[in-house]
Amino acid sequence: MESILSFPSITPTFDPHLPRRHLVFRSNYCPERNTLLRCQAENSTNNSPANRDAKPQNGLLKVAWYASEFLGIAASFLRSPKETDDKERNLELAVDGLGKIDRAAIVDTIKEDFQRSYFVTGNLTLDAYESDCEFADPAGSFRGLSRFKRNCTNFGYLIDKSNMKLMKWEDFENKGIGHWRFSCVMSFPWKPILSATGYTEYYFDEKSGKVSRHVEHWNVPKMALLKQIFRPSRVSINQ
Repeated sequence: MESILSFPSITPTFDPHLPRRHLVFRSNYCPERNTLLRCQAENSTNNSPANRDAKPQNGLLKVAWYASEFLGIAASFLRSPKETDDKERNLELAVDGLGKIDRAAIVDTIKEDFQRSYFVTGNLTLDAYESDCEFADPAGSFRGLSRFKRNCTNFGYLIDKSNMKLMKWEDFENKGIGHWRFSCVMSFPWKPILSATGYTEYYFDEKSGKVSRHVEHWNVPKMALLKQIFRPSRVSINQ
C-alpha cells in the first residue's frame, strides 16, 4: 500500500518562453521528463458570470422546492378527514405473457390522469408507474412513486381551483411526451394565480412497460412562478 501511494516530488515553475502562460511540472525524480499543463483561465466556463448567477438561482429553487413540499405536508394536517379522502386509482393494467403492460394502455391512463389534474390532485393511475420511478423537474429530482403522489396531493391542499389540459401527445421509441397547459388559483389570502405551459417526458421501462422516468419541463422559469405566488390576482382562471 505504501509503495502505491508514494510519488516523486514535483516542482511547478513558469516558463516565460512558452506562449501565453504554461505551468511546467518538473519532476525532481526524473528531470529529463517534463509535463506541461496549460492554464488558460480565459477559456474556463466554470467561473463565468452566467454560471455564477445560475448557482444562487438553483440554490433558491431547491430551497423553494423543499419549502413547498413541507408547506404541503403542513397543509394536509389542517384539512378535515373528509377533505383528505384518498383518491388514488388502484386500477391494475393488463399484462402480456411476459408480464409487460401494453404501451397504448399506459398512454391512455396518462391522458385520463391529465383530465383529473394529477399534478395537483395526486389522482393518478399508480400501476402505470414503477414504484421507484424517478421524478424530475428544473428544481431537482427524486425517486419514489409514493412520494410523488403525496407531494401532488398535498400541493392540492394549497389550491382553490385548477385547470390542466393536455394539448398534444407525441410518441417516440422509448418515451412519450405530453405537452400541457396549467393554471390555478392558490388558497392564500391574496389569491395568486399560477399559470404556465410545458411538457413532460415519460420514459418507459423495457421489461415492464411502465413509466420509469417522469421529467417535467416548464416553459416558464421557476423563478417567474415564484414571483407569481406573491402577486395578488385580479382575474379568475377558466375551468
